[in-house]
Amino acid sequence: MVAIRYEDIVKVPKALLHDHLDGGLRPATIVELAAEVGHELPTTDPEALGRWFVAAANSGSLERYLETFAHTVAVMQTAPALRRVARECALDLAADGVVYAEVRFAPEQHLAQNLTLDEVVEAVVAGFVEGSAQAAEAGTPIRVGTLLTAMRHAARSQEIAELAVRHRDAGVVGFDIAGAEAGFPPTRHLDAFEYLQRENFHFTIHAGEAFGLPSIWQAIQWCGADRLGHGVRIVDDIVAGPEPVLGRLAAYVRDKRIPLELCPSSNVQTGAAPSIVEHPIGLLRDLRFRVTVNTDNRLMSGTSMSREMALLVEAFGYGWKELQWFTINAMKSAFIPFDERLKIIDEVIKPAYGKLIG
Repeated sequence: MVAIRYEDIVKVPKALLHDHLDGGLRPATIVELAAEVGHELPTTDPEALGRWFVAAANSGSLERYLETFAHTVAVMQTAPALRRVARECALDLAADGVVYAEVRFAPEQHLAQNLTLDEVVEAVVAGFVEGSAQAAEAGTPIRVGTLLTAMRHAARSQEIAELAVRHRDAGVVGFDIAGAEAGFPPTRHLDAFEYLQRENFHFTIHAGEAFGLPSIWQAIQWCGADRLGHGVRIVDDIVAGPEPVLGRLAAYVRDKRIPLELCPSSNVQTGAAPSIVEHPIGLLRDLRFRVTVNTDNRLMSGTSMSREMALLVEAFGYGWKELQWFTINAMKSAFIPFDERLKIIDEVIKPAYGKLIG
């Protein structure tokens, strides 16, 4: 088999379902925005700052990891800043060959300068529209859908769910909850999830990353999640061996084709997986779970969709066929209408990979 080159991975179309807006800023943008608002950074050298973010995220200290977001969120408190960050996010993803992305953020974390929740959403969506238009002009078209995230330790999930539905026809395609899993089960937000289901609205739930099977079970069986944010701990319900045995929850997740938003580099950073080579994505892919590959926080992980795929090629010997499989899985699992998903699969993804697979 011909070795897959990184530059060729960049060129093929990719679909991304799990990416945090406040985890993907350009270091140079952080420096500029911090200077405008007087926010103190660890360093004002963009390259050094980028290295600091990755080192802090790799430190093994939850406090240092969370500190990284304190810096990014601090510079995302005005409409112009939010619009710029979203525009650059769309451009950066498009330059990496991403043709469809769902980018999430928590509106409640961007109210320090007295913006309303609706103004926060409007600024971000406007930035994505602007960035997508510029990307199309540059010959790298991308479609960006927005997910609104509620923080699971807070009490605003119903409000954020209603906000998401209010903006459903203006670029918001789904809802999410994020934050510490332990001690903050998804069932605390049951009212929001029941409301979303009544509104026929899509949602995913961060589950099975820092906490195990109970978190996944609640997200699916109590809350009705369409997808699992990470979901990597579903492997705890699988007995590995020559013929792996699936427990009832793992079998249900696979049978129902519930998408797993796996983020290899991030999962290693947070201790959800010991290494890329030992990441459960290999087993889950072999067992034909609905596996997708994602970036999570591109700044903190020093990563991109192309890099995540390159790491899997190196660790598991994957070829173009497997990379197409991950990409189509993600597109099938997107929160946009079926005919629009199918169009991207049939007209963009399959033709590009077909030339490489032969």
